[in-house]
Amino acid sequence: MADLLPYGRQSIVEDDVAAVAAVLRGDWLTTGPAVTRFEADLESFTGGVPTVAVTSGTAALHVAYAAAGVGPGDEVVCTPMTFVATAATAMQRGASVVFADVEPDTGNLSVDAAAAAVTPRTKIVAAVDFAGHPAELDELATLAHDAGALLLEDAAHSIGGSWHGRPVGSLADLTTFSFFPTKNLTTAEGGAVACADPELLARSREFRNHGLVRDRDRQRWPDEGGWHQEVHELGLNYRLPDVLCALGSSQLRRLSSFVSRRAELHARYDAGLSDVDGVATPARRAGAAPAWHLYPLRVLGDRRRALYEYLRENGIGVQVNYIPAYWHPVFADLGYRRGLCPAAERFYAEELSLPLFPDLTESDVDRVVELIRAFFR
Repeated sequence: MADLLPYGRQSIVEDDVAAVAAVLRGDWLTTGPAVTRFEADLESFTGGVPTVAVTSGTAALHVAYAAAGVGPGDEVVCTPMTFVATAATAMQRGASVVFADVEPDTGNLSVDAAAAAVTPRTKIVAAVDFAGHPAELDELATLAHDAGALLLEDAAHSIGGSWHGRPVGSLADLTTFSFFPTKNLTTAEGGAVACADPELLARSREFRNHGLVRDRDRQRWPDEGGWHQEVHELGLNYRLPDVLCALGSSQLRRLSSFVSRRAELHARYDAGLSDVDGVATPARRAGAAPAWHLYPLRVLGDRRRALYEYLRENGIGVQVNYIPAYWHPVFADLGYRRGLCPAAERFYAEELSLPLFPDLTESDVDRVVELIRAFFR
């Protein structure tokens, strides 16, 4: 078999290498100026909303829940069509997760299902921008705020996108990003939290640095000495080092071109597959400007597994995103049962992610399209 064409891959150029090398030759490998610069660079894509760089998208979720004060007795309403971390980090804070079903076309959290799931104990409504298509963030924000809760947007897939003209990162109370190599930009491992509220921002910054309090006006024993620092609430070490932040700043210079290239490739798949009986191409809602991270083809008639195996046998590294989060045994052992969210389970049964990344060529796309067309002939 020929080399496997991956479903995702980072795009690294010499400018990225030079940015990393410059930090390695400097004085700061972590907690230095490249971190501050990366956070400022990110703000140009969040509508000016401040950001906090952290070690992964999972860390970003954990930081966001901690900043919001999520804890025992609280509930988090969450989509099941996501990587397990969106729910797991809430549970690790002691909260109960209430899964709400998704829209059958986009795979994003359903406003109606979320509304039915909200209770007086709801602390957070957690939406995911599946595949890079923004969720219905305006309606979800209204729903959350009317319930006295916050909206968290898991934007691991969607940096560079927008919803009704507003950039991702500016629409929710807390927005989390992931910079894993397959995402729309990379810091190797890394993530960030965006939040406009000064208190949430300060709590995010403290939690990512062990909860350390260095502001003398807030310390209980400020006269201990110039070296003094205190921990008032426990945090963790989620600091993203300068060397990775430098890579992120370099990548951000090309984010707009990454988003445009992904859109071109996405459209080429649409053109090649829209007339194929047996598949459905991805939906796009009015007002959405997606930053396509995935090309989530829907394979109809219970043929998803057969097509998956056929494509992989022919060197195409397709993937499935995602098993409904509550299907994982850790949730099953807590009493969550299959059948909880029928639309999400149907979406999962049909979803197949085709290769999509900026360095993919038109001939790569055409090869994938021809193989799919041949499968259904």
